[in-house]
Amino acid sequence: MGIFTKLSTLIRSNLNDLIARAEDPEKMLNQVILDMREQLTKAKQEVAVAIADERRLKAQVEEEAKQAQDWERRAVLAVRQGRDDLARQALTRQQEHAERAQSLHETWQRQSAETEKLKEALRQLNTKIEEARRKKNLLIAKQKRAQAQRRIHETMSGLSDQSAFQAFDRMAERIEENERLALASAEVSDDLSGDPLEREFAQLDKGGDADMRLLELKQKMGVLPAPAAAEPKALPTGAASQAAGATGQATTQGSDRVRDAELLEEFEALEEEERGQV
Repeated sequence: MGIFTKLSTLIRSNLNDLIARAEDPEKMLNQVILDMREQLTKAKQEVAVAIADERRLKAQVEEEAKQAQDWERRAVLAVRQGRDDLARQALTRQQEHAERAQSLHETWQRQSAETEKLKEALRQLNTKIEEARRKKNLLIAKQKRAQAQRRIHETMSGLSDQSAFQAFDRMAERIEENERLALASAEVSDDLSGDPLEREFAQLDKGGDADMRLLELKQKMGVLPAPAAAEPKALPTGAASQAAGATGQATTQGSDRVRDAELLEEFEALEEEERGQV
């Protein structure tokens, strides 16, 4: 069993050396498995030698037993021929071979028992190496997961610094404020420059377009009858005057934004009333 003690010591020594050098865990585990396989190959060779010795001893035992039987047969032959002197010599040789056969048989039995132990230990070692190989794959997977988690943690730690994001938000807010000021300045310039009469007629044109679209929408919905094919489309007087009045009122308020807000409020009220009826 000294071979396996030496093998175990060598494997532990290699493993401790790799750990002490703190190499890449994946490379370290692969190297450990490689060392184990190399030592297993050497162990197989040693066990093969032990098996060969055991079989050689067995052959010697069988040969000595055969020699003892041959000399005993010769002693019997000498007795039959009346050659007691030869019979005595043959019996002496037969006893020598029988004693050697008995001694070798005991040695062979001990060698056979040790060989069986070596073969069983070799099987166990091979099983442990295979188990280590499977665990190696699991450990490598865990190592990669740990590395990924560490990278994520480092990234999140870097993102915890909000100074860059705050500076970005401040710059975005400043740009939006500059844009609002530019639009307001343009609106003021438009209100203060140009011919007021032309602006009023432009508002009337916009109102006429809106009245026309409103009329077409009501005809499409069936609220109003469709116009006859021969009759030209005309803007209703009441609608035109209503649009003009609304335009005048919007103009007095001095801002398209105010008008849009009022329209939105009216539409929201209509939608709320419609939902209540449903």
